[in-house]
Amino acid sequence: MNIDTIPIVKMDGTTTSLSDYSGKVILVVNVASRCGLAPQYATLEALQRTYKDRGFTVLGFPSNQFLQELGSNEAVAEFCSTTYGVSFPVFDRIRVNGRNEHPLYTELKKTPDAAGKAGRVSWNFEKFLILPSGETMRFRPRTVPDDPSIIAAIEANLPV
Repeated sequence: MNIDTIPIVKMDGTTTSLSDYSGKVILVVNVASRCGLAPQYATLEALQRTYKDRGFTVLGFPSNQFLQELGSNEAVAEFCSTTYGVSFPVFDRIRVNGRNEHPLYTELKKTPDAAGKAGRVSWNFEKFLILPSGETMRFRPRTVPDDPSIIAAIEANLPV
């Protein structure tokens, strides 16, 4: 399956795909508002503000897979806006593992992390960096968004 054509639903209910972000460096993150890692929202937003004009975007995918997300898209949107000033796109709530997982994550999870391990998303705030070439890099939840390895990969692949 071509990852760029998988339908993804925005919080307003409209459908798009990663093809709308073609040519950009994309950081896909499964987010959760009540997770102990939620302060990563601030760093994700800082990356968005630093690199958005150079061909980069964060895409947040709320998931209650680990029972730490708010109950509605409206609550998630309000939390992201008022708590962290999030300006990057945040999509409809999805599942990242299991029978009803979103097809985007079915494809992303084929990507191994630095230790060579692919498969299930282990927790909230797992990161997938999709480069304009189509290459995908995987970073586990405790790897902070501004980790030097992530920054180096972003900067080396910015299209502008």
